[in-house]
Amino acid sequence: MSLFNKMLASIGIGAAKVDTNLVSERIALGGEVKGVVQIIGGSVEQTIDEIYLSLYSTYTVEVNDQKTTRQALIEKWKIVEPFTIGVNEKKEIPFSFKLPLDTPISVGKTRVWLHTGLDIKNAIDPADEDYIRIEPTPVMNAVLAAMEGIGFRLREAECEEAPLPLRRRLPFVQEFEYVPKGGMFRGKLDEVEVIFLPKSEQETEVLMQIDRRARGLGSFWAEALDLDESIVRFQATNADIPHLREKLSTLIQRYC
Repeated sequence: MSLFNKMLASIGIGAAKVDTNLVSERIALGGEVKGVVQIIGGSVEQTIDEIYLSLYSTYTVEVNDQKTTRQALIEKWKIVEPFTIGVNEKKEIPFSFKLPLDTPISVGKTRVWLHTGLDIKNAIDPADEDYIRIEPTPVMNAVLAAMEGIGFRLREAECEEAPLPLRRRLPFVQEFEYVPKGGMFRGKLDEVEVIFLPKSEQETEVLMQIDRRARGLGSFWAEALDLDESIVRFQATNADIPHLREKLSTLIQRYC
């Protein structure tokens, strides 16, 4: 019977199960992800070689004018050394780790989740997935609010494959695409794209691509050669928050 149970467990029947419970499913960038991994033993004793937590997101890649979706591993943590789980035994393993600053925030099409996996030799590895809501740092949130405040509307937010000059640790960047809905920029700009490159919880580099509305006889060639686009980089810190609305307005006006 024991041998039969082991054979069943090797294909996932009667094997150990895993469930992750987070203290909170809303986490700010740079904040602590805390929770407990609960393992419940199956019908046979099993050796757990590893428990790992992996943070994932999706991003789009354009191939031959077609968009496809890929998964990206943001970070992976091993939270325990090998141990044995007995028949129907319950174990709870607490964990805590800092959320990477380059994790995309939860807005638009962006989804981020935590994958919990048990590594068991000669068996199908049990797993659990939990979606989490990622919130921006205060300075990032202030930049987004300032864009709305000066007359822009967020049209789309999406993680896309990063061009080589912008590629860092991850294969993608998160882009926030704004269009003017009113005010001084309506009729002058097509869109403004914003990318954050956080340095700390208090500071971020902001990359903006300002797409002017091409006018006149040369408009066709301006758009064809991307001459109607300007790329701007600047630093924003918590100290800038009270003045970000004015700062962004003045900056964007230079490229209208």
